[in-house]
Amino acid sequence: MRTAAGKEGKMRETTLVIMAAGMGSRYGEGIKQLESMGPNGEIIMDYSIYDAIEAGFNRVVFVTRNDLLDILKEVIGNRVEKVVPVQYAIQELSDIPEGFQVPSGRTKPWGTGQAVLSCKGIVDTPFLVINADDYYGKEAFCKIHEYLVTDHDCGRKYDFCMAGFILGNTLSDHGGVTRGICVIDEDGKLAGVNETKGIVRTSDGAACDDGKGNVVPCGINSHVSMNMWGFTADFLEALEGGFHEFLAGLEEGDTDSEYLLPMFVNTLIQEGKASVSVLETQDKWFGVTYKEDKPIVVESIGRLIAEGKYPEQLFDKN
Repeated sequence: MRTAAGKEGKMRETTLVIMAAGMGSRYGEGIKQLESMGPNGEIIMDYSIYDAIEAGFNRVVFVTRNDLLDILKEVIGNRVEKVVPVQYAIQELSDIPEGFQVPSGRTKPWGTGQAVLSCKGIVDTPFLVINADDYYGKEAFCKIHEYLVTDHDCGRKYDFCMAGFILGNTLSDHGGVTRGICVIDEDGKLAGVNETKGIVRTSDGAACDDGKGNVVPCGINSHVSMNMWGFTADFLEALEGGFHEFLAGLEEGDTDSEYLLPMFVNTLIQEGKASVSVLETQDKWFGVTYKEDKPIVVESIGRLIAEGKYPEQLFDKN
């Protein structure tokens, strides 16, 4: 596997951050992110880490919960740390700034924004954020890494990027999915993200519920966010400030609101504080949103191995 080098051949440090604190939700019995998908027991995260290392990322940080830490280490962390340095960031419901209290009745952590914020003090390099249960394909890892190790002139704005997947390449055949449909300006920059729930494949494209009981079409070739973002290390400071504002704005008794990564990035864009380049990828996403998705994932991975895109065994099992 190759490593990242700068213009003068000097090693450039970049980090892969995997959001795995939500493991076990929406999949019935078992932990979907730790389900065996490859021929030698590989899970989806194995393929993401393999692609990231191939692209040039040279450190991995798993975001998890205390109650999941041991099993995460056992299933994947202990193997991967033989190939690349590994660290763990802990996301917990109680991990909030001084002066705030967890609302009575709230049981789950605060969402993807808090998940990435838990890396503050651990991550000090440009970094890529991904979900634990999504297969993204090789192209996006390479494009984001290249972006992160290249200098850009964005003035005083934060300089970020994201993988822009084609909506039609990200749908499940077994039910609706939530996607952040992107608005892109003429310069290829992200102008906004519209979080859209219940998107399903139709005979002539895709459609979703507009929230008022009406089924409306969605552009099948729209760019969507799959929570695959490239950030600079200073983003974590902004994310911390945003978390303060989010908590301060909660209404009394609100036990469900989440501090979501795409929504905070959207806020920075609307305030003119961030420039986000959308890097289009044609790779087909797959994941295990529903238990019925697993056979498709297993078949897809088998096909990629047969095509020579992955070796039969990614990492040494011992």
